[in-house]
Amino acid sequence: MISPIRPKINLLSPELVTKIIDEAILLLEKVGVMVENEEARSLLALAGAKVNKDNQRVYFPDFLVEESLKKVPKVIYLYDRTGEKAFTLGGDEVHFNPGSAAITILDSETHSLRPAVTSDLVKLSQLTELLSHLDFQSTALVSSDVPQEMADSYRLYIALLFCSKPVVTGTFRVESFEIMKEMLVAMRGSQSLLKDKPLAIFDACPSPPLKWSDLTAQSLIDAARLGQPSELISMGLTGATSPVTITGTLVQHTAENLSGLVITQLAQPGAPVIFGGSPSSFDMREGTTPMGAIETMMIDLASAQIGKALGLPTHAYMGLSDSKIIDCQAGIESASGALLAALAGINVVSGPGMLAFESAQSLEKLLIDDSICGQALRLIEGITQRDEPMALFFFEDQSNWSNFLKHPHTKKWYRKEHKFFPLFDRATYEIWVASGRKDMAERAKEEVKRLLASSEPRFPAPDIAQELRKIMENEAKRYGLKSLPQLV
Repeated sequence: MISPIRPKINLLSPELVTKIIDEAILLLEKVGVMVENEEARSLLALAGAKVNKDNQRVYFPDFLVEESLKKVPKVIYLYDRTGEKAFTLGGDEVHFNPGSAAITILDSETHSLRPAVTSDLVKLSQLTELLSHLDFQSTALVSSDVPQEMADSYRLYIALLFCSKPVVTGTFRVESFEIMKEMLVAMRGSQSLLKDKPLAIFDACPSPPLKWSDLTAQSLIDAARLGQPSELISMGLTGATSPVTITGTLVQHTAENLSGLVITQLAQPGAPVIFGGSPSSFDMREGTTPMGAIETMMIDLASAQIGKALGLPTHAYMGLSDSKIIDCQAGIESASGALLAALAGINVVSGPGMLAFESAQSLEKLLIDDSICGQALRLIEGITQRDEPMALFFFEDQSNWSNFLKHPHTKKWYRKEHKFFPLFDRATYEIWVASGRKDMAERAKEEVKRLLASSEPRFPAPDIAQELRKIMENEAKRYGLKSLPQLV
């Protein structure tokens, strides 16, 4: 029998991919990148890079980029909270996770955006745990009811308590990394076990154009030495913080990613790195960054193609919407992004649940997007030949072939050939009217409530949960918080 073909999309010719990479390497050598972090600059200087001490600009020789690409892993394995289930990052494997880190949440009662609080973080983590098409979780919301100095560690604390899936996270303060490290080590039992079975991905965002801040460069160094993958999040805006052309933005995007990759390999040779980003077409009419624009998706798809050509695991922000509510725009943009990301074989796809230019999350949209992700994953399974011959035997059996519904062949293959997503309305008009004429947002709202009410939180082992709480309570005291917010 013939094996299925995995559907695939590429936007760049191999020749153009090579040209973009070559020009990015030349850009690093001739123009360089500003690196604010002193330790990173020292590592680069010792490795042979030219460092201008006056303006902190570093010029990367091509051999340094080439050597770093030889050291970095081509495949990364990420593990869940128990360390038992592994996920492959590489090739055309696709894993969806909620986008992060939003500061507001869409309130399903008022239909307006409001600051997120602890209960929102808890619900989102619990819901992510229950959604089968989201392989990873993320620290998707920033809580407004704790001091902002502890916001990084607090959102990781909630994620580790209420969801067993690997976590995509990151830091907004240099000081946050140490306590986040402490919690991750507590989950695994030791730093060596954490390195052997990574639990977290740390996002690190260069500042466009061509700059690594003290914070993000330190994150690269810290994550590399902890053995946790750094996800490089280049964020050029066409015509604003990167060239207006897509290919020009891709050159900058590639240069920023490669410079970050070099820093990780100098900090710790062989450290895992993910080639990714959150670039955007820039809407000069509104002054906004439309993540749902087709041009944004085109940059993401091309970026992933470049990352694959370099032999690296890939990431993109896709499957999200710029809409402020759950409406037609949210559905169109989210479905388009998720489907295209899957067709491109992007390894880590961040975005489900997100609204309003990556600033908001929605529990109801996350539930809807899980079904969208499920459809995208079904698409890339392709079409499989189940039998040999494929249909002839039906029609040769004159006595039985006309009744397909009762045929054993239908029962055998129906559930494998067809996937069902209960949130999607496939009923007749009459049944829809009789059930109250509910739209998808209403159905999602009801289903979120049902899921959360009927599911018990899946905490880690009691001793680990207790240690995490102790770590977090000590952190809270540092910033004047007498007690942590109520969790459940």
